[in-house]
Amino acid sequence: MEEMGVFYSKRNPQPYSKPTERGRNRPTASSCILNNEVTMRITLLLSAALLLLFGCATFSTTPTPTPPLLPTGETPNPLPEPTDPSQLIVVSPSQTFDIVLPSNPSTGYHWDLVRELDANLLQLVEQTYIAEQPVIPGSGGMDVWTLSAIATGETTIELGYYPPSGDAQPQETVTFSIRVE
Repeated sequence: MEEMGVFYSKRNPQPYSKPTERGRNRPTASSCILNNEVTMRITLLLSAALLLLFGCATFSTTPTPTPPLLPTGETPNPLPEPTDPSQLIVVSPSQTFDIVLPSNPSTGYHWDLVRELDANLLQLVEQTYIAEQPVIPGSGGMDVWTLSAIATGETTIELGYYPPSGDAQPQETVTFSIRVE
């Protein structure tokens, strides 16, 4: 009995294919489908077994502690405290002093003098930036303005926090009163 290239025997009603020239049977469409189903079932069973194996595994809920940055003790905060603009700064001639302001140059903002220093009383020694530790993108720090007193008298220092756009007006201003005696 033959039906479109598939043969049936009287003893075995299952389809089989006619031997090829080399003596091998070609797989029929139904046997290919059967092989694909078996392969898919085996794959699903293996996937389910792996899922159960890893799903039932116990994992520790206790987080692994992060080692400290320094071998012993707490990580020190190297940042100086900001200078309080409401407090009068009193210094002697030829004495240096610092004005410390919170800053974040990664945003593009920066501190600068709003008006020039009184050159008869004060001189700018240096302006430095101290970053927060650990240094990470976007973290801030402190701007440190080191000044030297030249002669006795009273003056003010006005600093502005300027935006990155280069606007002529600062977003914030801070005024410090200085007495050199």
